Amino acid sequence: MEQLTVDLGARSYPILIGDGLIRSIGEHVAPLLKRPRTMIVTDTHVADHYLVPLGTALAMENISFSSFVLEPGEATKSWAGLARLTDWLIGEGVERSDHVIALGGGVIGDLVGFACSIVKRGCHFIQVPTTLLAQVDSSVGGKTAINVAAGKNMIGAFHQPALVVIDPATLATLPRRDLAAGYAEVIKYGLIDDADFFAWCEAHGEALLAGDSAARHKAIAHSVAAKARIVAADERETQDIRALLNLGHSFGHALEAETGYSDRLLHGEAVAAGMALAHRFSAAQGLCSAADADRVAAHLAVVGLPHDLASAGVDADGATLAAHMAHDKKVRGGKLPLILTRGIGRSFVTDEFGLDVVAAFLDGEQHR
Repeated sequence: MEQLTVDLGARSYPILIGDGLIRSIGEHVAPLLKRPRTMIVTDTHVADHYLVPLGTALAMENISFSSFVLEPGEATKSWAGLARLTDWLIGEGVERSDHVIALGGGVIGDLVGFACSIVKRGCHFIQVPTTLLAQVDSSVGGKTAINVAAGKNMIGAFHQPALVVIDPATLATLPRRDLAAGYAEVIKYGLIDDADFFAWCEAHGEALLAGDSAARHKAIAHSVAAKARIVAADERETQDIRALLNLGHSFGHALEAETGYSDRLLHGEAVAAGMALAHRFSAAQGLCSAADADRVAAHLAVVGLPHDLASAGVDADGATLAAHMAHDKKVRGGKLPLILTRGIGRSFVTDEFGLDVVAAFLDGEQHR
């Protein structure tokens, strides 16, 4: 088992990484509990595989639990899903000192985290991510939210977990498409500020997706360490440090909005296309070389990820996509900060370019 720490002073918390951790999770949860009881929230897909092993591990430490099983998918991360979950938690008699376990991917983690930030003005939660995307990104850092008609993650709060337990063995039951979507977030850490790690991804990405356990552990540990470092430096994104984690997301969220936040385009797939677009936009503005932009797109294509509008299945003009971007929650003073790049591993934040420039670029992308 490997242990990392998100260093936030009194609110610091450990991240545990190791195959089989779900089957011994009770010993890590027990010291956190004021009473030997917890609540597990998951979805139907994850419950079929991991609810019983997790419950058995808790019972071995004499921890009682109740469980709430939701439908999978982004539609659950909604006002209706939040209402159902908060009503259930209150009905179960949740107390402020309790720890609710979020067992699942990013949807479950985001929803449970937000619910725990508001129920009785705040209770604790534990992240047990079961997808690659959640393991390397959304389970760490305390961003919690739901989606609304205006856009993705528009209603939420910063609410840090008390513990993150990552069991890479859970990836064995993940479909290839979901694995690849999560791998997009792994690539992101290389593109932000670590060109050597991007080169590692180029060399080992296909092995990771094919099931190489050493490659998976390396990718998870490296990604989590990178995110923990960034979160510790800029927890609430008040500087431009944590904003770098949004590389590909402004473009990607627009693609998700255009496809109705549906299974037509998974979040990680949208981020992949968004990162390729961010690099091509940077090249078009003379900020980075076309060769770097092509290199990013080539690796995404090799692992089967979208790398342009066509491969993302998006057929919309630039004005339509830019209008989606105008609703981005990161807009400041009417300007949308974009994460662009001066080359692989050299990302930066800028609000220099208006959405009219972005729209014209995206119009050109439709004819690639």
